[in-house]
Amino acid sequence: MTDLKLVGLCGSLRGASTNRLLMLEAARRFGEAEFIEGDLRLPLYDGDLEDQSGIPEAVQILADQIAAADAVIVATPEYNKGISGVLKNALDWISRTKGTPWANKPVAIMSAAAGRAGGERTQNMARLCLTPFRPLLLTGPEVMVAATSKQWDDQGRLINELNAKALDDLMQALRHHAVAHRSA
Repeated sequence: MTDLKLVGLCGSLRGASTNRLLMLEAARRFGEAEFIEGDLRLPLYDGDLEDQSGIPEAVQILADQIAAADAVIVATPEYNKGISGVLKNALDWISRTKGTPWANKPVAIMSAAAGRAGGERTQNMARLCLTPFRPLLLTGPEVMVAATSKQWDDQGRLINELNAKALDDLMQALRHHAVAHRSA
């Protein structure tokens, strides 16, 4: 199936983010699909802003991209033992949109972090934050790229064989669920 739609969310805005590298590598390993990286450069959630102006256009675009996707990749850095404010803010805003863009949507969470655990805590927190939206959260294999600055070649490809194998397996599972989701 070549017309699958895959959306990627990167919880880091930094241009040289290794979580962005991980998200892009995951999309490549997912296989043929239309890939869109969601823009998380959103205003801070503010109920007063929402009351005065409604849902910002950028938020609605992101929610619509997720709703239209067959699957979503969430690549999250670990900031101070949790998810980034950027990712949490996006989840908070999306929760305010009409409809249920996340419902039953296959979602793969992954992380790249400087520490030796590779972002285990951030993945746990991301799962907790996504659970109320009732997506189909893949439970594994877990992809946690530790010592992330040393895990990429000059073309931005993952070089650690164990991480690459886990990422391949996770993307194969995500693709399987995306096809099943589309058929449902």
